[in-house]
Amino acid sequence: MALAAGNNILSVHILDQQTGKPAPGVEVVLEQKKDNGWTQLNTGHTDQDGRIKALWPEKAAAPGDYRVIFKTGQYFESKKLDTFFPEIPVEFHISKTNEHYHVPLLLSQYGYSTYRGS
Repeated sequence: MALAAGNNILSVHILDQQTGKPAPGVEVVLEQKKDNGWTQLNTGHTDQDGRIKALWPEKAAAPGDYRVIFKTGQYFESKKLDTFFPEIPVEFHISKTNEHYHVPLLLSQYGYSTYRGS
């Protein structure tokens, strides 16, 4: 379960570059880096606008290394399209827990790009 969007420090957005439209229904997993690997914190699915406005779980944020995994394989499969990247992990670092972090993904069958949004 996630904090409400207004209080949540993490959001994501996926745009399909091939269509110029949002990518709805994509599962996104949030994980935190621990000593021996990664621990899942939360999961959600993009809405009709390709967004998850509140992905951070109902717990206090802590500085550290995190990643979101965009599970794009089923999205392309539903469109009867192949993809070279069925999962796209994006690692990032949180240093200030009082800021908002937005991770947009520009997606196509054979490539993607991302950046820190606002």
